[in-house]
Amino acid sequence: MRTVPEAVESIVAGAPFLEDGLALGILNLSALARRLRPRVEGALHKEVSDAAVMMALKRLAPRFTSRSAEVNRLLRRMGELTVRSSLVEFTFRNSDTILERQKELLAAIHRRKDSFLTVTQGVVEVTVVASAALAEKIEEVFAGEKTVSRLDDLSAINIRLPRETVHTPGVHYVLLKQLAFADINVVEVVSTYTELTVVISHKEVDRAFTVLKRFLWP
Repeated sequence: MRTVPEAVESIVAGAPFLEDGLALGILNLSALARRLRPRVEGALHKEVSDAAVMMALKRLAPRFTSRSAEVNRLLRRMGELTVRSSLVEFTFRNSDTILERQKELLAAIHRRKDSFLTVTQGVVEVTVVASAALAEKIEEVFAGEKTVSRLDDLSAINIRLPRETVHTPGVHYVLLKQLAFADINVVEVVSTYTELTVVISHKEVDRAFTVLKRFLWP
C-alpha cells in the first residue's frame, strides 16, 4: 500500500519545476502542501492532512538539494561551446533499404572532414542533420525513400560534457531548461558520451548561445 511520502514524491517527480523550487528552498511548503493534498488523496484513495504532505515535502527537499549541487558541480566543469551554422534536417520513413542509403551517404562524404553530419535511427523514422552543402547529396542518396520532413536554416550548439555526466541524473535537463525558460525552441537533440548537440533555428542561435554561456560561466 502506497504511503503519503511515496505519493508526494511521485507527484513532484512529474513536475520538474517543483523539484527546482524544493532544491532552492524558495517554495512556501505550507501553501504547496495544501495545493498537493487533493492529488495525494486521489492517489491514495483516502483523506490525508496538510501536515502529512508538508512533512513529506520537507523530507524530499534535501535529496533534491544534494542532486542539484552535484549537477551544478559538473556544470562548472563544462568544456567549450561551439556553434555550427547552415544546417539542414531531413527525416525519412524507415524501410528495408534505409540502412543501405545511410552507408551510401557516409561513403560519399567520408573525405569531407569539414562537414557536419549526424544520423539518428528511431523505431519508425531516420533523421539526418547535416551541413546545408550536403543537402543535394542527401536528396540524391535518399531519393527512393519516403521523406517525412525537411527543415532548413538550422544551427547547432555543441556542448562538451565531463565524463561523469553519463552517471549523473538531470544534467541535460538543466541545460535544456535554460533554453525553455528563454522561450527558445529546440528542434533536435543529439548526444554522444561526452557531447550534447542542440539543434535550433538559425535566427535563435545567438540568443541561445548567450543564454547557455551566461548560465555555465556566470
